[in-house]
Amino acid sequence: MSEASRESVLAARGVHKHFGALPVLQDVDFSMHGDEAVGIVGPNGAGKTTFLSVLVGALSPASGTVTFRGRDVTALPAAERCRQGLVRTHQIPRPFNGMSVFENVFVAAANSRRYSREIAYQGALDSLALTGMMKLANRRAETLGLLDRKRLELARALATNPEVLLLDEIGGGLSDEEAADLVAVIRELRRRGIAIVWIEHIVHLLLQVTGRLVCMDAGRVIADGDPEEVMSDSAVIEAYLGGAR
Repeated sequence: MSEASRESVLAARGVHKHFGALPVLQDVDFSMHGDEAVGIVGPNGAGKTTFLSVLVGALSPASGTVTFRGRDVTALPAAERCRQGLVRTHQIPRPFNGMSVFENVFVAAANSRRYSREIAYQGALDSLALTGMMKLANRRAETLGLLDRKRLELARALATNPEVLLLDEIGGGLSDEEAADLVAVIRELRRRGIAIVWIEHIVHLLLQVTGRLVCMDAGRVIADGDPEEVMSDSAVIEAYLGGAR
């Protein structure tokens, strides 16, 4: 393990976010190394997706900072964070309708940190191959079913050449077999050295990829560490089950 891989690649300090008078994130601290895969869990309304949106720049915090590779990116737009290698997928896939699968992925590659049209073209092809979407490259994006839309969402993110990939409930709505296929792709991304932050309600999927869990509730981090310890933490049980076991 290199020394660089153990440096904090992504961190948030003292992050607060409000929607009107409603506090959604409250003094959230988080950091991860470049060789980690971290799962984020918590009940509905815990602030998980809002926190992810702050990390990638889709939302600005009311206070606090976000750093990426040691640089304060709190004021940096989402597009620029993406070009630097901090990339997300969305809970609800958002393909460009009226465009083919390949065109969707190539647009992402061409607007990333890749350095030429030729490299972007090859990056798009590689992303389609890795996600099993090559056979659908010429299909219009709006004709895809849910699993293939999620695969396309993942392929577009990969085409940007991410260093840290943030996944928002990519397993939601899929059958066990379909979810297992996506897990296999995500495990391959880990093998290739991409750091992962994965929000998911289906905890057994997370445990196949991540070595650390963070649990949020009411906009706060209430547990962070070994998955087995986190899921047996009394505060986590209270958040999920109201204290029932």
